[in-house]
Parts: sequence; C-alpha cells; structure tokens
Amino acid sequence: MSQDAGKRLGRGLSALLGEAAAEPQQAQRATRTLTLDQLVPGPFQPRHRFDDESLAALADSIRENGVLQPILVRPRPGAATGYEIVAGERRWRAAQLAKLHEIPVIVREISDREALELALIENVQREDLSPLEEADGYRRLLQEFGNSQDDLARRVGKSRSHITNSIRLLGLPEPVRQLLDDGKLSSGHARALLGTADAVGLANLIVAHDLNVRQTERLVKSHREGGPRLRRPPKDADTRALERDITARLGLTVSVDQRGEGGTVTIRYQTLEQLDLILARLRAEAPSQVH
Repeated sequence: MSQDAGKRLGRGLSALLGEAAAEPQQAQRATRTLTLDQLVPGPFQPRHRFDDESLAALADSIRENGVLQPILVRPRPGAATGYEIVAGERRWRAAQLAKLHEIPVIVREISDREALELALIENVQREDLSPLEEADGYRRLLQEFGNSQDDLARRVGKSRSHITNSIRLLGLPEPVRQLLDDGKLSSGHARALLGTADAVGLANLIVAHDLNVRQTERLVKSHREGGPRLRRPPKDADTRALERDITARLGLTVSVDQRGEGGTVTIRYQTLEQLDLILARLRAEAPSQVH
C-alpha cells in the first residue's frame, strides 16, 4: 500500500473517532466499559469467517494483557438497550473465550454506511479479510449506499482498479470462490480465471500442480487458444488415505505427490499462527538424527 493510501485509511478511522482520541486524557474520557452481553455483532461486519486458532491465540494474549484497544460500538438501532459492534468483533469474540466479563469500548452515533465503511477500513488496514470478503464489502458500499467507485476508492484508500478487480471476483463460479476463500487460490490466481470457459476445471489443476500466478496465466492463455492442457496425475488409494490421515492429524489440508522414488508433501496454511503451530509440532516430534 502506498504511503498516501495508508494516510487516507488512517484519516478514515480517526475522522469518525475524533482527532482528539489520540490525546491520552481525552481518549480516556471517551472510553467506557460495557459487559460482553450488552454487545451484539453488527450486520455490516465484512468478515464471514473467524479462524479458531487465531482467536485462541488472541484470547491467550487478552488473558495475559487485557484488551489493549477499545472496540468501536454504536447504540443498537431501534432498540432501547444494548450496543452493536462496528469495529472490533474479533476482540469481542476473543474476550468471550478468555472468560472476561467486561470490555473497553468507544460509543459513537454512526450511520449504517459509516458502520460498513469503518468495519471495512479496519479489516483492510489489518489485512484480515479474504479477497472475497473485501470484494463483498466494496459491493455493498456501492450497491446499498450509492457510493461511486471513485468516491469509494478515496474513502478506503485503494485504487479504483483495485476495487473493480476485487468486485469481479464475486462473479467466479462457487467452487472457485470456495478455493479462494480456503486460501488454496490467491486473488492473482482467481483474476487470471475470470472469463474462462472452464474456470472450475482450471482451478483444480492449479491447486493440484501448485502453480504460481505466472504459470496460471500461461495455462489460461493456452486453454483459450486450444493448446495442450495440464492433466492431474491420478493418485492411488494408499496416497489418498495418507493425505486424509495427515490432514486429520494436523487440521490443515495436506497434499502428497509422488515423483519417481521421491515426492513432496505440501501443507497449506492460511495464517501465521497456523504456520507457527506446524513448526512447533515439527520441533517437538523431530528425531535427534535423520538417517
């Protein structure tokens, strides 16, 4: 992200929270404490999935250090009591896992459009959204709240072309969107598949052969020109059973591919916390010598 874009994103949040929130004494007055059961998730949260391991790690940190950053809430529209989470639902969920009773909040009167904008901006800043979650957030701001793409780009600190390309991902077939949501395809892979006649078949080949984006673009070009295509090598029953066993043990998707006398074992992870878990298990179970 460019420096200017980062500044625009920062101004988006600070403009609503108030520039004075950066002042320690004023920020303290602006923060209050609410019980967890006074809060409900907002309908404009762009995140559809919360990683269990990541939440557990955050809960451990909260038990040790508390909730360091207040969450942003607004009074529940149409309700006499209670508050709706605008930004910080992940911290609220982790606080529940940590068995906290209360959580620090900042209460603001916020419109529906501002609620979606702020939730989207916070997650884009933290790079917490999947490509499809980000795309759906842009789509909602355009369709439900009448933003133009130029205005939206200015508000969230992204280029107009980035927003356009993101929204186009929503037009991919459901099996391809699922691979993208699961982290088996990147947004670069997915963009290369846009407009192809057999996006699902090509996506499966990309995952099976672990192609990078450049290789994917060549494959799509060859497909469109009627050239030779990659074919997924069949796996025997023992290999498939081994993949299922390792996948069940690790809780992560594992692929075993034989090449002659050797082969490769691929473990797909979506977060750095999952990578740390893999490394910790390898260190704990590694033998003293490799023969």
